[in-house]
Amino acid sequence: MKIIIAGAFAIGAHLAKLLSRNDNDIILIDEDEERLANISSDYDLMTLHSSSTSIETLKEAGAESADLFIAVTPDESKNITSCVLARGLGAKKTVAKVNNNEYVDPKLTAFFDQLGVNSIIYPESLAAKDITNGLKMSWVRQRWDVHDGALVMLGIKLRETCEILNEPLKELCKPETPYHIVAIKRGDETIIPRGDDVLQLSDIAYFMTTKNYIPYIRKIVGKEHYVDVKNVMIMGGGNTAIRAVKTMPEYMEVKILENDENRCHYLNEVLDSDRVMIINGDGRDLSLLIEESIKSTQAFVALTGNAETNILACLTAKRMGVRKTVAMVENLDYVSMAESLDIGTIVNKKALAASHIYQMMLDSDVSNIRFLMSANADVAEFVAQQGSKVTRKKVYELGLPQGSTIGGLVRHGEGHLVSGSTQIEAGDTVMVFCHNVNMNKIEKFFT
Repeated sequence: MKIIIAGAFAIGAHLAKLLSRNDNDIILIDEDEERLANISSDYDLMTLHSSSTSIETLKEAGAESADLFIAVTPDESKNITSCVLARGLGAKKTVAKVNNNEYVDPKLTAFFDQLGVNSIIYPESLAAKDITNGLKMSWVRQRWDVHDGALVMLGIKLRETCEILNEPLKELCKPETPYHIVAIKRGDETIIPRGDDVLQLSDIAYFMTTKNYIPYIRKIVGKEHYVDVKNVMIMGGGNTAIRAVKTMPEYMEVKILENDENRCHYLNEVLDSDRVMIINGDGRDLSLLIEESIKSTQAFVALTGNAETNILACLTAKRMGVRKTVAMVENLDYVSMAESLDIGTIVNKKALAASHIYQMMLDSDVSNIRFLMSANADVAEFVAQQGSKVTRKKVYELGLPQGSTIGGLVRHGEGHLVSGSTQIEAGDTVMVFCHNVNMNKIEKFFT
């Protein structure tokens, strides 16, 4: 697959990392030689030192034969223009990152498609959705609804109260068990588990289950004492905060701490004043936090533009008794450090945007794919095609690559967990987890 990426900034660099693992033909365009040099030394790709809005440059990059053209520079106008030009030259599919929420209105989809922009990515929206999902279940690090909620993936930090520690998974995850452990994050190591593996204290375990068994999962991991989040304190009133508040359930009451007085006036104009209180002040001020009842707050979300500030603020909130904390960490180098400090949920807009775009690299019917940054693993929904290899044998006979496992499937809209004796049928939507596995190898089982 031939892919052209315009912009060697964080999203472009993360995309290059994800896509280069799958033997794609990648060309990266940027106007800064140093940024290109830093990336090209790490990944298998070609670089082009030029502007992505130059027709000559796009021709040189081979836009006329590109399967996917991705524009992820910080300048949305440049991204849209370069997509229009690339599509005009013959690129099959184009994606542009934007900074304006207005552009992601579904009513404008056909308009942008006519211009030559097939898909619009607004990272703030993706981050807001992640934040809201995390707050809805205070005891979960990460939640992902698969196929409109027919299956649910839960990433859970295991504490002393967990009932299923130190038992072989072959004893825990039997065919009749209402969950599967599909991945384990242990320190810096990611494990796609087998029968003899066990769950240990402080692991982050990724459970695949169905919605009706979520209370059961909560019980066995010992998280029943975690209160459901009904009040939230947010530090930083940027666009991500606005999008997050607008996507939160109505029963959640929100306080936003914002240092800029003019920004506070703007927030008061655009947000519902009945459930959102805007406070002009510094979220790092302990006396202000205490005054605003931080000790009785159920969730603290740090969304300033400074990763260090967000990490420290969440640590402070935890020390003051807040159970659920969320930190926006834009510097990818800080993500593992934040996780080691037991911050809670880590949100990175760049990684979310890259994961969202990543699904477009596959040719088969893949409706959703995500790179789980915390687990360094891919999780994808594949649709089994008629006559494909995955439909001709039972799961235990398929010979899936080491480092991959099937977590569940959706058949006629109903979620089912998968065991070794399961027979996958044409039309099933199947969840596959992979760690250090070329996704194209998995794809061949389904086409």
